[in-house]
Amino acid sequence: MNSSTTIKGDLSPAVHEERLQKILARWGVASRRRAEILIQQGRVRINGRVVDRPGQKANPDRDRIEVDGNLLQPQQQPQPLYLLLHKPLGTISTCHDPQHRRTVLDLLPPELRAATGLHPVGRLDAQSTGALLLTNDGDLTFQLTHPRHGIPKTYHVWIEGTPNDPVLHHWRTGVYYEGIKTLPARVKRIQTNRKHQTLLEIILHEGRNRQIRKVAETLGFPVVRLHRIAIGPIQVHPLSAGQYRSLRPYELERLKENCGRNNIGGEGA
Repeated sequence: MNSSTTIKGDLSPAVHEERLQKILARWGVASRRRAEILIQQGRVRINGRVVDRPGQKANPDRDRIEVDGNLLQPQQQPQPLYLLLHKPLGTISTCHDPQHRRTVLDLLPPELRAATGLHPVGRLDAQSTGALLLTNDGDLTFQLTHPRHGIPKTYHVWIEGTPNDPVLHHWRTGVYYEGIKTLPARVKRIQTNRKHQTLLEIILHEGRNRQIRKVAETLGFPVVRLHRIAIGPIQVHPLSAGQYRSLRPYELERLKENCGRNNIGGEGA
């Protein structure tokens, strides 16, 4: 046996493969969940073959990966963007709206709107305001919106009426709606106004669709106004409605730590 040939084989570089949906997320094509849908729809090819399962692996430096016929170019991987936006009232938390309503991307300058894969992380409904993250890092989006991480989100919520302590205790310990009990939440009364409306501070670690509004309605105290003041450690103040800024390095690191990640939405309103 030729020993030099054996050594050469042992030292050859390992092929680095990743799940295809993770590659698409890292390239800013789509979030992991959206990438899985693209794969299931037959819109992704590897080396000319349609991919038939989301878990398939590929090496972007070796394999030819196409989405809707467009080739992914490793050298053109977009620079990651991480933005905090103060979502104003009436704006839709999507990239495109078939009814032609104003979306969160419409609030950004053209050069950012054109950035590959920029999308909101989770959602705030049209009648809610406050902190919303935007990124083209689909992998981070997956981590932030995955239920197991439970990134805390803090809201200031005006409700009709003045709930007593037993009602607030019920809210804190969990409320059944749509057949499922909510996880424990932090609910603190801040003030009551002359209209018999109460301002609450609510911290959630889950993000079921319109959760705060539905729980408040279930308990008999409909929401008047809902404003998200923070996502994890990131405070929307002092941004005015419609303004945005880049995340600071320490904020991004804290988000990663909360996700249990050492390197680099949900919705509750």
